Amino acid sequence: MRVRHAAMFAAAILTCRADVISDTLNALNSGDFARAESVVRADQMARGVTPETLEAESWIARANQMTKRDQAAETEAKNVLAQYDREFARRGVDSDPHLATALGAAIEVHAQALAAQGQRAAALAFLRTEFTRFATTSIAARIRKNINMLALVGHTAPAIEASQWIGARPPSLAQLRGRPVLLFFWAHWCGDCKGDEPLIAQIARDYASKGLAVIGPTQLYGYTPQNESAPATEELAWTERVFNRFYADIPGISVPVSPAAFRAYGASTTPTIVLIDRRGIVRLYHPGAMTAAELKPEVDRVVSESGREHAAHASAGGQ
Repeated sequence: MRVRHAAMFAAAILTCRADVISDTLNALNSGDFARAESVVRADQMARGVTPETLEAESWIARANQMTKRDQAAETEAKNVLAQYDREFARRGVDSDPHLATALGAAIEVHAQALAAQGQRAAALAFLRTEFTRFATTSIAARIRKNINMLALVGHTAPAIEASQWIGARPPSLAQLRGRPVLLFFWAHWCGDCKGDEPLIAQIARDYASKGLAVIGPTQLYGYTPQNESAPATEELAWTERVFNRFYADIPGISVPVSPAAFRAYGASTTPTIVLIDRRGIVRLYHPGAMTAAELKPEVDRVVSESGREHAAHASAGGQ
């Protein structure tokens, strides 16, 4: 298992309260899938199907997918979905945080498995059905993210609506039509966002002369490091402090504080990076951090292609 996957599993262990989850993650962290599966089976024999065993099984599904064991990943994901419907659907996905984690992961793994098999239309149909089913729950944004990964690229970027912002009032995407746009969804608690900041700042500097606009949407989460139940005014002030310390050197960045934008773009992962061309069409949708080698060629492509199209359009309009 690659180091970054092992690190993810190890980090998850720290937040788990149930032994079956931590034991499963420990087995996956060492690459022992058989032991992980036996841990879950033993726990189910002792206690029956529980939200904790479903979450543990969802980790096995994700680990299988990350290590290209696609058939095993799909089998585990479908099993989690079936067990949820059989045992817990009446309670609801948000009746237990382990259920939300398990079901969100299973839906994601199953959809990605379908897409990997060339069944893109089936994957989208499945995701849209599940989004309708869970539209008012905590996993809706995660499902929307997966829909966007398959369907948003090539289509018009959703508007970003905000009644709050940090710094100057952000322009709308409609006002930015004619310029390429980079969206950088971040959160005040997000370490990966801070890690990607130097890259975003460098890209903003490198492409400013070519018209690139950078928008950094964020949202409030209901807490700060100092207060687990922070009121909105307190959290907004903290978010602004984090922005000023870690992100203010990104040239020209505007920062809408917009849960609506996070829902529209399915930004359940931070950072989420989106590139939009001069016509307002999404050209890249990427949940998670990116390296310079991954992001710079995409920005160059969007800036160059949309630049040529914009110049051609302007020339035609002037004749």
